[in-house]
Amino acid sequence: MPGIRSTSIRAALFAIPISLTVLATAVAPADATAHRPSASLTCRGKGVDPDARVRYRTQTVIHAPLHTIWKAQTDVERWPSWQTAVTNAQRLDHGPFRPGSAFHWRTPIPPNPHTPATGLDITSTVRQVKPGSCIRWTGPAVGEGLRIDGVHVWNFTKVGNGVLVSTEETHTGPQVDANVPAATEILQRGLEAWLHDLKTAAEAHDRV
Repeated sequence: MPGIRSTSIRAALFAIPISLTVLATAVAPADATAHRPSASLTCRGKGVDPDARVRYRTQTVIHAPLHTIWKAQTDVERWPSWQTAVTNAQRLDHGPFRPGSAFHWRTPIPPNPHTPATGLDITSTVRQVKPGSCIRWTGPAVGEGLRIDGVHVWNFTKVGNGVLVSTEETHTGPQVDANVPAATEILQRGLEAWLHDLKTAAEAHDRV
């Protein structure tokens, strides 16, 4: 953004959990595989932003019933109970998770030498959904001196020993485009952390 030095932008990028659950100590979930294939994940024929320079895709097998995983992922207001870096989340509509459903959520941004502690506010809108199969949502993430436009796709596929959960996300915006490798690394950490938390929560629920 005008008036923000590139060094400050770069420092902020390294501090901000762009993909909602960026943890400096995040561990990739067991069975996770990360790659950037030519074909993007889709939901009802729609995928991530094909022109985005910042993108990441990963997947893991979760050993829990599909309905348990789907419930955890779509019950947005309970995200803070199992996602480490989501401080609050609120549905902006009521009823089933459907196209047009919107939700607002917040993740903290730790202080760094260039910016004070603050938060990243994200408003997501569901664009496509197929119950038990896929979700695609879009929306801006806004923080102090930062705006990211994201597109996020989730696929859920039953496999012999559980459910293969695949996710792909793209980010666009002047700040992330200014340092694509750094922004991609942050996105990677965020998606791996989200899958780790989802796997942990779903498998723990199934053992109860």
